[in-house]
Amino acid sequence: MAEPVIEVEDLQKHFVVRVRKSRLRRERREVAAVDGIGFAIERGSIVGYLGPNGAGKSTTVKMLTGILVPSGGRISVAGLDPSRQRVELARRIGVVFGQRSQLWWDLPLRDSFELLRHIYRVQPERHRANLDRFGQVLALGPFLDTPVRQLSLGQRMRGELTASLLHDPEIVFLDEPTIGLDVVAKAAVREFLGEVNRERGVTVLLTTHDLADIERLCSRLLIIDHGHLIWDGGIDQLKREYGQERTLVVDLEEPAPPLEVEGARVVRTEGPRQWLAFRRDETSAAELIPAVAAHARILDVAIEETEIEEIVRRIYAAR
Repeated sequence: MAEPVIEVEDLQKHFVVRVRKSRLRRERREVAAVDGIGFAIERGSIVGYLGPNGAGKSTTVKMLTGILVPSGGRISVAGLDPSRQRVELARRIGVVFGQRSQLWWDLPLRDSFELLRHIYRVQPERHRANLDRFGQVLALGPFLDTPVRQLSLGQRMRGELTASLLHDPEIVFLDEPTIGLDVVAKAAVREFLGEVNRERGVTVLLTTHDLADIERLCSRLLIIDHGHLIWDGGIDQLKREYGQERTLVVDLEEPAPPLEVEGARVVRTEGPRQWLAFRRDETSAAELIPAVAAHARILDVAIEETEIEEIVRRIYAAR
């Protein structure tokens, strides 16, 4: 493993909540939002951080960025302790929270960028070069002089990404950066993040509910559930262990009853189209197609892999 830029050991975060026990009585209860997780992220990688609502994803990111102080454990980000060296760390990281803005609502986008230049003390030449480059990739030109409050969600998110990277951070934490975006805007954001990672070596930790973001950007995936890390590995490895089942989609010449083929089972029919599920470690599509053709005439075939969303569901179900 290359040099780790983020190291987490036995990280914990507990909150005290008041639970109503009766009409006049409330009880204090301690809730573990993050409960003893540990991982290391190497410099220059893009890592996905996945989990359902309330799993502890955002709490983890807030501790990694120094917003929250851990209840226990150890964190090192770029060699710094986030909660003790927050100001120094802020100059070396970028952060995007999908539902929080770091832009000035009533100012034109360009003015927000200029204020951030002064806050981070970026040299004018470097700021101008970065803004020109990011402006080209994210097509910021048409709305640079538009007040932030008048921007669409997709435009504002492109502005947020630019704001998080103008000061050349080593690490970027992205919490739901594509939430609410349309397909075109999501594609632009993904392309931009991939380019920044390749060209500048920026380390990215991406938390999201959009599994397409994970598949297109990340080679490694961390999955958290109820404050516990339940998976740490490559996406290909995840598919091998939990995604052995594939689906052969066949278009028949005419509708037919569900086909009975050895090594596969029909999981869905729709007119002349049938979906046959099979395990890759037991049979292959090349073996199934002749078997299907023996029962009915085939017009077209396709193979569908198990989606990551279904794989993650299986991991949760197994627990």
